[in-house]
Amino acid sequence: MMKSVLLYYPFEVAENANSGSKLRPKEIHKAFQQWGSREGVNILLLSGNSAERESLFEQWKAEGKLDDLWFCYMENQTIPFWLTDKGHIPKKPFIDTKVMKFLKQRHVPVGVFYRDVYWKFDELYPLKGAKKAIMKTIYRMEENFYNKYCDVIFLPSDAMGKFVDINREKVSLPPGGKESQIVRNERVNEKAQGLYVGGINNEDYGLFLLLDALQLANKEGSICELTVVCREDEYKGLPEEKKARLQEMNVAVKHVSGEALNALYREMDFAFIPRYRSTYNDFSVPVKLVEYLSNELPVIATYCQAQQEIIETDDYGIICEDNSTAMAKAIENMAKDAEHYRENIQKTFLQKHSWLARVEKIKSTLIK
Repeated sequence: MMKSVLLYYPFEVAENANSGSKLRPKEIHKAFQQWGSREGVNILLLSGNSAERESLFEQWKAEGKLDDLWFCYMENQTIPFWLTDKGHIPKKPFIDTKVMKFLKQRHVPVGVFYRDVYWKFDELYPLKGAKKAIMKTIYRMEENFYNKYCDVIFLPSDAMGKFVDINREKVSLPPGGKESQIVRNERVNEKAQGLYVGGINNEDYGLFLLLDALQLANKEGSICELTVVCREDEYKGLPEEKKARLQEMNVAVKHVSGEALNALYREMDFAFIPRYRSTYNDFSVPVKLVEYLSNELPVIATYCQAQQEIIETDDYGIICEDNSTAMAKAIENMAKDAEHYRENIQKTFLQKHSWLARVEKIKSTLIK
């Protein structure tokens, strides 16, 4: 009999995945299907709103589809899973407990990916007063639920583990990289081409720290040019003096995505993640990091713990402190050595960090 693996997503999978949190469940599902067809394992995805999950679960149970489950992998969302129905009111509030009890009785190992603990940080969590107290209680219930029914807690990084009050084995499972067909464009420019993709309206992201560093690096003579890719409305909302500064420094500002962004990746030499270091940034792994690396772009990043670990372990770029002097030095070194880092990425990145590699890690962690 063919083994089956249950993917349990207590939410509706987004059709249009425009953010890391929506992209991940889709990519993991695709990689599971790829792995399943290679290993001869049947992949069952149980997702949708609570009513849809309930009816599918009952149907599969009746058909005997859940008789031979090997293990179960679950994803959560940034809000507790009881609230993922439209309007945040579950039609079938007990379905998740029902599924987990079913798995526990049959001794099926369960691992959950626990996405985020921003609710534990007052400066990051927007709710105030009674609402906040209620939500924190529900988040704690969710932690208790995982403690009761799950064998392993997968996290975006090891560094996040100490903020998660669940007494279970914790294993890091950062976002995965994708294979992309990369044909690098011929160099027309002597100067190194650096890229920043992301938010520009939040000091924390460090774009203006990057500009200070770039000014220092280019002081003796221009060695690096910068392209910034951001949302158009964010750019329009920038104060005039910040726009003027980007123009004075000849920074190319673009609002591209999809194929146009892929084409841009091919023209660049390396990319930046200049975030300021904080407790939260220490354990979050920006999806941009794996996107840059998937496109064979070495990365200059600040010394936030989780991103530092991925970049330094296999020498995919340069880590610096979150100040302009240190970053300027990193830019000078990267302008000379980008090729060396790119070769390292080509050698090991996909083999270690593809979504398929993440699926194999899930399996080897849950099936000892």
